[in-house]
Amino acid sequence: ATQRTRELYKAKGYSEDWIEKRMRGIAIRGELADEWKKRDVKGESDYAILTAEISKAAFGLTPSEYKQVKGLKQQNLRDHMNDLELIFSMLGEAASTEITRKRDARGLDENKTAARKGGRIAGEAREKLEAETGSSVVSSENYLVEPEKTKRLKR
Repeated sequence: ATQRTRELYKAKGYSEDWIEKRMRGIAIRGELADEWKKRDVKGESDYAILTAEISKAAFGLTPSEYKQVKGLKQQNLRDHMNDLELIFSMLGEAASTEITRKRDARGLDENKTAARKGGRIAGEAREKLEAETGSSVVSSENYLVEPEKTKRLKR
């Protein structure tokens, strides 16, 4: 499945560098979802709540708000993130996983606290980078029309 996913991204015009980050992000997300499953987080709606907590703390936007910024409808948000957006998503989820384990979070409320804290770690790192560079990590850029690889070459 992993190789097939890589090939799909390649066929859609993503660079090897981007694909590598995206695949790592998928693995980190899977690890977090596995952790939630072990800790009495029930079903897709709870996962969506926790994901929104991480995203809001990391980027100042819920996934649905982020999709609006990027002009997306049903598309997968992460498939339209640039390198930095993917990296900060991974940081928020990896930090949330670590906090969840160390605090032995159970149920939705405790996992929500861990998710918020993990997202905040990514949010603080993002804010520091933005202060240093004077530009926003959150981008309205998407890959609906022009593939990521083509956009990367133009930079």
